[in-house]
Amino acid sequence: MNQPNFPMTLRLRDAARYLSISPRLLWGLTVPRGPIPAVRIGHGKRQIVLYPVAALQDWLARQTQASKGANDEQ
Repeated sequence: MNQPNFPMTLRLRDAARYLSISPRLLWGLTVPRGPIPAVRIGHGKRQIVLYPVAALQDWLARQTQASKGANDEQ
């Protein structure tokens, strides 16, 4: 992932593809509705929502740890 040509941020569809979830689910999980941080640039209809790749990786790592903990309890 630390390739020089890999983007630092992704748009909604690319970020959803990166997480292997639907764009609709990602939008529902995006702050302020959910825990996934995003950067909003611009105003109104011209606003762009970007997802920092590092934040997506951190969120996915936390989900993995939470899943492991739940499986260990069973």
